[in-house]
Order: sequence, then C-alpha cells, then structure tokens
Amino acid sequence: MSLFGIIAGLAVLVILTYKNMSILWVAPIAALVVAILGKLNLLDAYLVNYMTGFGNYAKSWFPIFMLGAIFGKLMDITGAARAIGKWLSSFMGPKLAIAAVVITCGLLTLGGISLFVVVFVMYPLGIELFREANISRRLLPGAIAAGAFTFSMTAIPGSPQLTNIIPTQYFGTTATAAPIIGSVCAIIMAACSILWLQYRAKKFAARGEVFTEPTNLKAVDPNETLPAWFLALIPPVVTIILYNVINHIPRLGLNTTQSLVIGLLVGIVLLLALFFKRLGSFKDFVSTINEGAHGSMAAILNTSAGVGFGAVVQAVPGFQTLAGIMTGATGMPPLLAEAIGINVLAGATGSSSGGLSIGLSALQDQLLAASASSGISVEAFHRVASIAAGGLDSLPQCGAVITLLAVCGLTNKDSYADIGMCCCVFPIFACIVAIILGSIGIV
Repeated sequence: MSLFGIIAGLAVLVILTYKNMSILWVAPIAALVVAILGKLNLLDAYLVNYMTGFGNYAKSWFPIFMLGAIFGKLMDITGAARAIGKWLSSFMGPKLAIAAVVITCGLLTLGGISLFVVVFVMYPLGIELFREANISRRLLPGAIAAGAFTFSMTAIPGSPQLTNIIPTQYFGTTATAAPIIGSVCAIIMAACSILWLQYRAKKFAARGEVFTEPTNLKAVDPNETLPAWFLALIPPVVTIILYNVINHIPRLGLNTTQSLVIGLLVGIVLLLALFFKRLGSFKDFVSTINEGAHGSMAAILNTSAGVGFGAVVQAVPGFQTLAGIMTGATGMPPLLAEAIGINVLAGATGSSSGGLSIGLSALQDQLLAASASSGISVEAFHRVASIAAGGLDSLPQCGAVITLLAVCGLTNKDSYADIGMCCCVFPIFACIVAIILGSIGIV
C-alpha cells in the first residue's frame, strides 16, 4: 500500500499540475495521499517531512533564485539581452534561432552555471531571438530546457553539473567518464531536440501561430538604441568566468552556492556600472530590482513545494521498496536495471540528482560487482546512470520545469508537450543507445 501510495500521489501531482493547478496547494494534497497510504502521522508528514524538505530547499537556493532573477531583469530592462540576441540572430540567422537558444543554454550549463540561473538569464535573450525569427513563444521553454536540462547536464564528458559529478563518488570515475558514449548521446539529444522544435515551429507558423509579445518583459521600442553587443556580453561572461575561477580555488573555502552568489553579484554590479543610465531615474532602478526580486518568489516557492513532496515520498517504507525493486532487479542486464531504477527514482523525487544519489547509494556494491562479473566498464555504469537520471525527472511536477514555465509566463498546457519530448523522450532514447554501446564495450 505504501508503494501504491507513492504512485497514486505522484499521479495526483502530475495530473493536477499539468492542468495548471498551483503546486503550492497540490503538492501538500499529493503528499497527504502518500502519507495516508504509507501510514505516516499526518501532522508530522506535513509539518516535519514536507516542511523540512520545503524549507531546506528554499534556504539553500533562495539567494541564487533572487540574484538570478534580478540579473535577468536587468539584462532585459537595460537592453543588454536584446543587443546580444540581435547579434546572435544576425550572426547565425533567424532560421537558427532555436539552435542558438539550445546551444547557448548548453554552453552556460557547461560553464557550471546553475540550471535555474540559466533559465533567468536566457529568458530575455531567448525572447529576442524568437522575436527576430517570429517563432511562437510556446516553444521557448522547450528550447531552454533542451539546452540546460539534458545533454549538457548528463551526457557531455566533463560537465560540472551534479548529475555528472555524483557517479564519480560511487564508481571512482572522473567527470569525463565514457567520452564516446557521452558524446554520441549528447549529439542525439541536442540534434533530436533542435529538429523537433524546428518542426513544431513550422507547424505553428502554418496555422498562423507566431511570436507574440510577453507581458512580463519591457515593451519593445523598435526605435530604441541598444548598447553595443560586446559590452552587453561583459556581465554574463564575467559572471561565468568568475564563478568557475573562484569555485576552483581551494584556499578560498567557498562552496558552489557561495561562488555563484559572488559571481551573480559582480554581474549585477557590472550591469549597473555599464548601463545605469539606461534604467532611467532612481525610482525606475528600484522598480526594476523590486520586479526581479518579486519574480523570484513564485519560482522558489513552487520549486520548494515539489521538493517537499519528494521529502514525504522518501519518508514512507514504500520508497525503500521501490529503490530495492528497481535497482536490484534480477535477471536483467545490469546497465538496463540501473537505468530503469534511476529513471523511476528520479521521476518519483522530481529530481535528477536526488534520484541518482538514492539509486547509487542503494546499489553501489551490486553495480560494482556487476561490472566486475560482466566485464562492463564502470565508466559505462557512470555514464548510463547520469543519462538515466535526466529522463523522467522532468515530469510536470519537476521543480526546474515549474520554474521555467513560471519565468516564461506560460503553462504546462502551452509548452509541456515540447518539454516532455526534449527532456523525457529523447533522453530516454539516448539512454537506450548508451546501454547498447556500454554493453558491447564501447565507452
């Protein structure tokens, strides 16, 4: 019953959030279903498990959400995002606008920037690229997700994202494990996503659905004089470089979050130093900061609600049963068993890193033994695990998906079909390819 409760609670969460009901009240109800069937004390399930997960996530990530939102808002209001967007559009051409968004998001993610910050920074830039190409805004969340939530997070060898780093702790591998498998799967995910979104753009255009102006960004003045693109590039580039430099200086003693906070603060200061006059009066400046800060609240609260649900799921006995069934499957090829288990756990928790950590901690010894007995490289196990974690984690209740849609001012009904294709279907297909390559000794 406890295991059934997890499935039922997840179904409630996915269905209701997909129907655009607020996760702020849907997540506690879904968690209640899990708690009842898992025979937890209901008050403790909500006030302890749920709120601990909710509060810990908000405490850890609120500074990043707020500074990222302010940074993105300043990029919009100062015209810096439009300047970069126009330059990219002229450089790559309107026909490659979707590819430009996907590739740019991928590069930012590979630069070590948090997925959530990539969303805030890329939204105004993506809007400009889609405006120039006259592409429906409904496809922008899919393009951002394809670049930030898939190949750059899980497949490309050397990615600094957690989903690629966690397996190193269990297999004794490095972040560049299985470079052939990773590179092939990264190409599959990126190419399939770009081709799919381009197909959808043509389909939308054929029925007259093209770009419409968003309501949550500054109104566009066609006669506006924009800053030079090379000046506009300075704040985001410095933010990325500074974050990566100080994050790799041990004597500073800074963790990832602290390094990113410093990088974002410097980026905000640079935006103000370079383009303060473009903000207008001091009152306009305060209004811009207010809007950015307020905009971050919905994103962090929605994401925290999803994490709170995951905390209740992990507290019921059925979760360990689920982990044992999915990661300890017998009679199944070891790479396939690993992939299925981690994918399901990532879907249940709504987190790639969460599902990956739980699955590998539960099965580390069995997977190492399977590697030794089957002759399959531990590097293959590393890469399959990482790619598998980036599949079902992106269901509608996923915090990153909720944040992305909130920032873009769109709903699941508007855009989830494309997010699901790019972040669930194509990664699962790539994972199958990874399993085949790893099983025949190609790493």
